[in-house]
Amino acid sequence: MKAKFNILTSTCVPLPLENVDTDQIIPARFLKATTKEGFGENLFRDWRYDKQGNKIDSFVLNDPTYGGQILVAGKNFGSGSSREHAAWAIADYGFRVVVSSFFADIHKNNELNNFVLPVVVTEEFLAELFDSIFKNPKMEVEVNLPEQTITNKATGKSEHFEINAYKKHCLMNGLDDIDFLLTNKDKIEQWEKASK
Repeated sequence: MKAKFNILTSTCVPLPLENVDTDQIIPARFLKATTKEGFGENLFRDWRYDKQGNKIDSFVLNDPTYGGQILVAGKNFGSGSSREHAAWAIADYGFRVVVSSFFADIHKNNELNNFVLPVVVTEEFLAELFDSIFKNPKMEVEVNLPEQTITNKATGKSEHFEINAYKKHCLMNGLDDIDFLLTNKDKIEQWEKASK
């Protein structure tokens, strides 16, 4: 999951549902594992499979029409409990970006901590993005982290998105919080010596 993020151009998976909570992203019964691996197979489990474990063909992740590393979701994505497992499942499935017009704060930070970029766009841009994807599932979106822009390549329209400067640095360099501290070990040690 740890990988540098610069510019990503990909097709998209549309999930035009609002208020998708973390229990829908990864149901509570799958939270027993303590490592991040394997959660992707249970992403949106109760929407992807019926009670007998058969795929529900109408759900977007089971529809071969759609694919890619960008999940485009409705407003208020990741509400509910603060479980980090929801971000683990999104990352383990292979999504690098989630686009929505609003994210729950804790889930947004969990995504960033797991090398998934949450991109907040206007509701108008989101609606147009869904429209473009449904018209042509092969259309692509470009997410440019250095410039902090997202572009709908079907229409040419772009929007600027916000990201914390520290998290941007970490994503662009493939660093988690511990990696960041280790890269600054010499500076930390110098500061400690100077403050004694």
